[in-house]
Amino acid sequence: MTVTAPAPAPARRRIHRAWWVAAVAFVAIIGAAGMRATPGILIDPLHRAFGWSRGTISLAVTINLILYGLTSPFAAALMDRFGMRRVVASALGLVALGSGLTLFMRSSWELIIYWGLLVGLGTGAMAMAFAGTVTTRWFATRRGLVTGILTAAGATGQLIFLPLLAILVENYHWQAASATVAGCALAVVPLVWWLLRDRPEDVGLRPYGATGPTPAPVASGNAVARTFTVLARAAKTRTFWLLAGGFAICGASTNGLVSTHFVPAAHDHGMPTTMAASLLAVIGLFDIAGTVASGWLTDRFDPRKLLGIYYGLRGLSLLFLPMLLDDSLKPPILFFVIFYGLDWIATVPPTLGLCRTHFGDADAPLVFGWVLASHQIGAGAIAVTAGLIRDHHGTYTPAWLIAGGLCAAAAVMSLAITKPTATQA
Repeated sequence: MTVTAPAPAPARRRIHRAWWVAAVAFVAIIGAAGMRATPGILIDPLHRAFGWSRGTISLAVTINLILYGLTSPFAAALMDRFGMRRVVASALGLVALGSGLTLFMRSSWELIIYWGLLVGLGTGAMAMAFAGTVTTRWFATRRGLVTGILTAAGATGQLIFLPLLAILVENYHWQAASATVAGCALAVVPLVWWLLRDRPEDVGLRPYGATGPTPAPVASGNAVARTFTVLARAAKTRTFWLLAGGFAICGASTNGLVSTHFVPAAHDHGMPTTMAASLLAVIGLFDIAGTVASGWLTDRFDPRKLLGIYYGLRGLSLLFLPMLLDDSLKPPILFFVIFYGLDWIATVPPTLGLCRTHFGDADAPLVFGWVLASHQIGAGAIAVTAGLIRDHHGTYTPAWLIAGGLCAAAAVMSLAITKPTATQA
């Protein structure tokens, strides 16, 4: 009698390490998003507490936004030189330090140093270029989808923090919001140090979806020099300037204007601060769906056309916003929140995709970092401009109309980008 050995149990399929790295990056970006959710909530409380003008407070926001962008390409190069784990952990510590020091400030220059300089540098090191570095190093396929998910982390942070911070400000004091953000940023540091790894080769793996040998990492050398070298090459192309110009308008019409001034603008129309903050959080909720969907679409359709559609629809919604703000929740403003939210930062996956297509995988994170710098320069410019408009005219209406017109220009610029040549592809 022959005894048949039992069939071996099927091997358990393990989750690729790339997804764990993406998950940690998602959490880290959420931690940084806490401080980025505070400007719109704190403008009125700081104005009441210290008597500072909205223009002065907006100046600190402007410095924060610009440094957030200018730090990004250097952070991408530093991640090449020193590793993502060290850079991201240090950046979270800087965010916690800047946010914590605001608890002791008494003068507007301190707000500019703590909130503008320190937090701007810290959050800039975990900007969207960080998402680009993770996806470029760890994923050979599904890059658009992963970029969308990581980009949505900022909106997730907004969704989590905005209502919480608004409640803390209304029921306690603005310091409670700053202390909460500092604590949350510090809490993420151990997770980053434990789970984040720089490259799949460090743990004996290939990038997710890679079927053949992967190219050796580019020797980083001097991180600052490489950052400027990549910029010099990219700046010789028309594509770079069209991407940078469109993304500057993207920043102006999102972080600079809506994220910073939507809550005080709604409050001007009689809407309670907590209600306005909740609406901004709901924009973040729909942005998660819109950005992930945009990543999926970027893997399948022409990113230039996607950008043209996104910018055009965003501009249309901003032109209608002044007529929709009211002292209570009504269907028109809810429709704006949903429509605008789906389009909030859906521009990121196709923009990063175009950077990869035109400039190659090795340089794409750095090029995108410089494109992001233009995003934040645009955001910073309109943040302070909108504050001055409100101080001088008593209304934000001109700012909404200007942003709507700029979005139309961004749509045209995006469609003007040519397809890459055979040597670029």
